[in-house]
Amino acid sequence: MSDYRDVNRANWDDRAAAHAASSDYNVADFAADPAYLSDVVSFDRPLLGDISGLRGVHLQCHIGTDTVSLARLGASMTGLDFSPRSLEQARALALTAGAEVDFVEAEVYAAPDVLGVEGFDLVYTGIGALCWLPDIKRWGETVARLLKPGGRFFMREGHPVLWSLEWERDDDLLVLDHPYFEREAPLVFDEPGTYVSTETAFEHNITHEWNHGLGEIVTALLDAGLVVTGLTEHTTVPWDGLGGGRMRRLPGGEFQVATRPERLPHTYTLRAERPAV
Repeated sequence: MSDYRDVNRANWDDRAAAHAASSDYNVADFAADPAYLSDVVSFDRPLLGDISGLRGVHLQCHIGTDTVSLARLGASMTGLDFSPRSLEQARALALTAGAEVDFVEAEVYAAPDVLGVEGFDLVYTGIGALCWLPDIKRWGETVARLLKPGGRFFMREGHPVLWSLEWERDDDLLVLDHPYFEREAPLVFDEPGTYVSTETAFEHNITHEWNHGLGEIVTALLDAGLVVTGLTEHTTVPWDGLGGGRMRRLPGGEFQVATRPERLPHTYTLRAERPAV
C-alpha cells in the first residue's frame, strides 16, 4: 500500500472495534441514558449553540459517538467516514442509542459528490480529523460546497502547536519538533498502539499524517468564501496528547499540561458561515 488513503484506512479499520469496546468512548452509556452526550460534544455546546432542526453532516465521524450526540441535540445528522469498519461500529451505536443517523462511506474530498452540494445547514468536524488530510485548501473548498447559503461550519480540533511538539519526553519541556506548516510529504509514523485503553494487538500500524498551521486553516475557509465568526483557543484537549505523565486529567474528560498549562494552546474552536445569497 502506497496511497495515504489506503494506508490510513487500514489503520482505522484495524482499530475501530477496539475503540468501540474501550471505556474511553463510553459507548454503553448511549444505550443506558437517552440524554447522554459524548464528552467532546458536551464541551462544544456553549459555542455550538442551538442546532435543533438543522440538517448536519459530521465529516470524519469515526465510530459515531459525536454524530449521535449531535442528533440528540436535535439535528438531522449524516456521518461520513472512509473506514467501513468504523461505520459498522457507528451504525451499531446509533441502533442501540435509538438515534436516526445516516452513515455514508466516503473520503472527505469526495463528500460533495456523494452527498450533494449546498445541502447542509451545519458542517461539523471534530477532534483529530485534519491531520489525515494532505491539502487544507481543498478541505476548505469541500466544506464550502457542502454548506447551504447561510449555513454554518463548526470545528474543534487539536492545535497545530500541539501536533508540532515532541512527544513522550520525560521532562516538562515543550519542544517543537514536527512541522507546524503543511508540507507536501507526509509525516510517516509506525505506532503499534492507539489512543484508547486496550490490550488489542494491531496489524496495521503505519499512518501518513500532515500538520496545518492555524493561519493556513483559517485562510482555506476564507478563500472558499466563508466568513469566520469565531476562533477560540483552549488550554485543554480530550485525550492525553503528550504522554509520559506530562498531562493531568480534569473533570469532564479533558486533559491539560500538568505544569504551566498556559504555555500551550491545546485545542481551538473555529466557526464560520457561508454568506446568505
